[in-house]
Amino acid sequence: MVDFGHEIENTSRRRLPTWLPNGLLRKVSFSIDGTVSIALLPGDHPPRILMLQTALSARYPLPGHAALRTRAVALCLEHLASGLGDDNAEQRLCSAIDAVYWQQLSEVLLADQLSKIGFQPQHAATGPDFLIEHAGLRIWIEVICPEPMGIPGSWLQPVLGEVTNLPHEAMLLRWTAAIKEKSGKLIGTPANPQGYFASNIVAADDIYVIAINGRLLRGGFSCLEGISQLPFAVEAVFSIGPYAIHIDRQTLETAGQGHLHRPLIPKPNGAQVPADTFLDPRFAPISAIWAVDLDENIILDRPCPMVVVHNPAASNPLPQTLLPAFEEYIAVVEGDYYRLSRINGRMSATTMPSHV
Repeated sequence: MVDFGHEIENTSRRRLPTWLPNGLLRKVSFSIDGTVSIALLPGDHPPRILMLQTALSARYPLPGHAALRTRAVALCLEHLASGLGDDNAEQRLCSAIDAVYWQQLSEVLLADQLSKIGFQPQHAATGPDFLIEHAGLRIWIEVICPEPMGIPGSWLQPVLGEVTNLPHEAMLLRWTAAIKEKSGKLIGTPANPQGYFASNIVAADDIYVIAINGRLLRGGFSCLEGISQLPFAVEAVFSIGPYAIHIDRQTLETAGQGHLHRPLIPKPNGAQVPADTFLDPRFAPISAIWAVDLDENIILDRPCPMVVVHNPAASNPLPQTLLPAFEEYIAVVEGDYYRLSRINGRMSATTMPSHV
C-alpha cells in the first residue's frame, strides 16, 4: 500500500529521491516490511504515483504481490525522479504491452543495479541509455530486452506436466538480433550511417556496452544459457556451438570432444545469421555484452543471473569485474586461437541462480 502524507524512517539503505520534476513528490522512503511512504505537500496532486500504482496493480493483482507492487512503484518513481528515463518512460512503465513494459523496466532495473554498487548513472535525451564514469573512463550502456519473435508458445507458456524442448536456436537468433541492433546504433548501418560515433555522441575512446535482458525469451524460470551450456551471449559473439563427442567409426572409441565451431545460425527461411561478433574487427567498438535475466525477483532483492562477456579485440576494453555480474568471460590469444576463460564477477560471493 502507498501511504500518502506520512513519513517513516528509511530502513532499507536504498538511495531515496527527494524530488520529482513537476514538484509532486517530496520524499519516498521504505519501511522494513516493504511499505512505501510518500510525503506530499498540502494541496499536491499525485497523478504520477496513482498512474504507476494503478498500472502495476493491474499487472501484479494477487494479494501475494503486495510487496512486489509497493517496491516496484517506489523503484520506478526513484528512476523517474533521477531523470534517467526518456520523456515517455512513465507511459511505458504503465503499458499493458509486455514488450513495452519490460524494455522500460529493464532500464530501471539495470540503473538500480549500477546505483547499488556506487555508480551514478547519467541519461541524455539523445544517445545510449546510460553513462557511468570510472577512473577517468566514460562507459556508455545501451539496454535492450528482445521480444520473443519466433519462439514457440509452448516454451513461453509451459503447461505443468507437459514436456517442452528448449528452442535454443530461436532464442540465440534473438540474442544475435539484439546485438546487431545495438551495434548498429553505435557504428551505424547502411540504411542509417549516422550512429553514435558519427554523431559525436560517443567519443572514439569511450567504452560501449550492450546490456541485454533475456526476460521475455523464456517462461517461468531463468534461462541465460544455450545449447552449449554457456550463456547465449557467449555463443552469439564467439561462434560456439553444442558440446560434441567424436566417435571413431572403426573402433567406436572416443576420438575427441569439445564445443563445435558454429559461425552461422540458420533462420527458418533458410538464411544464415552470423554468430561471430567479437571475431569480426568491424565490431571492435563494442567493448562487452552485459547479459542478464532480470525479472520481478530482483525487485524483491533476490539474485538474478548476470554475466559479462568481454570483447578481446575491443578498441576500448571494459575493465574486468566492474559491472554487477556473477561471472565474466574473457578470451585471450593463444597462437592462432582464442582461449575462453570464465572468471568470478564482482558478485561472485553470492551464488548465481540456476538458469535451466
